[in-house]
Amino acid sequence: MTPRTRSLPAVIASVLLAASWLLAAPAQAADVITPGTPTISGAAQFEQTLTAAPGTWSPPDVTFSYQWFRGGVPVGGDATYRLSSLDDVGASFTVRVTGSRAGSDPVTATSAPTAPVAPATFTATSRPRISGSGVYGRKLTGRVGSWSRKVDDVDYRWLRDGRPITGATGRHYRVRSADAGSKIRFEVRARRAGFTSVVATSKAVTGRHVHGVRKAVTYTVTTRGSVGASLATFKRQAQETYDDPRGWRANGIRFKRVSSNGDFTLVLSQASKVPSFSSACSTTYSCRVGRFVVINETRWKNATPTWNGKNGSLRDYRHMVVNHETGHWLERGHVGCGGKGQLAPVMQQQSKGLGGCKINPWPKKGELYSPRFGF
Repeated sequence: MTPRTRSLPAVIASVLLAASWLLAAPAQAADVITPGTPTISGAAQFEQTLTAAPGTWSPPDVTFSYQWFRGGVPVGGDATYRLSSLDDVGASFTVRVTGSRAGSDPVTATSAPTAPVAPATFTATSRPRISGSGVYGRKLTGRVGSWSRKVDDVDYRWLRDGRPITGATGRHYRVRSADAGSKIRFEVRARRAGFTSVVATSKAVTGRHVHGVRKAVTYTVTTRGSVGASLATFKRQAQETYDDPRGWRANGIRFKRVSSNGDFTLVLSQASKVPSFSSACSTTYSCRVGRFVVINETRWKNATPTWNGKNGSLRDYRHMVVNHETGHWLERGHVGCGGKGQLAPVMQQQSKGLGGCKINPWPKKGELYSPRFGF
């Protein structure tokens, strides 16, 4: 049987069909989009701009759209994102890039996250300053200064030798006894939403006594009898009393402790030995005899029933007794209460009675005179 031969037109059709399959395969592969690796440039800081770069994609005629995410939540659809919302601060950002072209399915790729967005910064263009005198009792006023950006609010704080002063958080400050000889500064903390707070501090004002030194006095410290109280504490606290601007130092008298041959001797005495200085002295109270300023140890340790009955502190009693007996050395005598409800003069015998006055460890203004020195 003779095989059937195919007609020429049928053969040509078969060849053309096979060729079309061969030509179609490369064209189909070219329609697939290969994504690049998106990246983000720009500082991750409030009020800065982030910019997306899609990376290298193929084929080259791919077009791009963008979606920004803040902590996984979509927030913007441009190639750039301005970090202008307070919600941006502290959040990390990614950008998703979608590549598209005619005849191809869209493809997406996402960048690595940014660092958490940092607050922006601003500066003090002029530092705060202080007006007023650093003299004890005087009022100081803090001037705020200026800033490179408008601020939302400010906090104030006064510093003594670099440490915050308790309760001093306003623009005004009255110089305290503890400020004498110290450096006082005015500190301002300025805040603006989305920005790091800025702290600026004034130049220092030195705390000063009411008067400069008119007379320098030396004294020696000793004990008499069997004394159990700490001599180191006695020395330190007596010097604190002498240095305090509320005391005799306010009259310009500076007291300096020396090891020997002082102008007077400050004695911490066993109570039973106090009368050994003079028959006019008793075992109950402190005393002054000639060059000896004698502090009764029992009183030093326990104050007096009168003082304790008025809820006076032991530390204030110690100020009072040193000031009172030293006042006698300065040739001041006893005085009485000036009027019911007033502060007692320091030269009043407060240990024995108050006569209607209030306990007071410091010389009153009218007492700041020393007959010994004539001022």
